[in-house]
Amino acid sequence: MSNVTSLTQFTSTAEQAANQVIKAYSTSFGLAARLLGARHRQHVRNIYALVRVADEIVDGMTAEAGLASAEQSATLERFIAETHLALRLGCSSDLVIHAFARTARECGIDASLTQPFFDSMRLDLGHDTASPTRLVRFDSDTHAHYVYGSAEVVGLMCLRVFLRERDMSDANLRTLEHGARQLGAAFQNINFLRDLSDDTERLGRSYLGTNDRLDDADRLAWVRTIRTQLDDASKTVPLLPWDARAAIRSALALFSALADRIEKVQVGELYQRRVRVPDPVKAGVTARALVTTWMEKRR
Repeated sequence: MSNVTSLTQFTSTAEQAANQVIKAYSTSFGLAARLLGARHRQHVRNIYALVRVADEIVDGMTAEAGLASAEQSATLERFIAETHLALRLGCSSDLVIHAFARTARECGIDASLTQPFFDSMRLDLGHDTASPTRLVRFDSDTHAHYVYGSAEVVGLMCLRVFLRERDMSDANLRTLEHGARQLGAAFQNINFLRDLSDDTERLGRSYLGTNDRLDDADRLAWVRTIRTQLDDASKTVPLLPWDARAAIRSALALFSALADRIEKVQVGELYQRRVRVPDPVKAGVTARALVTTWMEKRR
């Protein structure tokens, strides 16, 4: 007779579902996650899966299913309510939420991080994504609020995973939290530049300013901002546990490579295609991150 309990089997199945979300939606994130130590890997995948599903709810999946604006918002609110209920109870019938709740309870992720994330998701449903009649423009304050909730808190969630078994001084913790936020902000801002066409034309959103279109001066200004954010984040890597450093270094290098490519193309091209890093370059980035971390550990 099997000794596997119903909860253990359900949790295992939930984590398989979370892994499938990553496989379907992000090869780059999946690659970075594989560089994490085994004790972190599944937890970070569980976080990503929840974030990804919420993002799909507000980025057109519900609209394409024929839901009106009010129904789209109701779908998101049910997802939010079920997530917070699962944080309290420790389980959910929704596989992705169940996997996230397991991670959140083990790693100290609470509503102080999930609520800002969901607040940003609500901002995305301020208009009808099926047929936007106007461009929703994010000024600097709205942009900062949105990026904190949609990306910086995700970095803070991952940081809680990495530090859950470590004692950390208040000063080092503040430094790491700053780095996690800067890393999340850089990733989000790069993705805004990569997704200019889809965001403006399909979703009717202008995350990077109040004009209808960016110009090349705007593009270069955002690249400078992103480089500063990546540089701030990179300085905190030596404070991370050994088994998190290679993954973070790989992610930093990958997004730095994306920034290089975005810097070299005209803004009009960004409205035509999504800039990508070729697979051989990704492989090289990964190898260098592993070697750097291995050599650092041997010192």
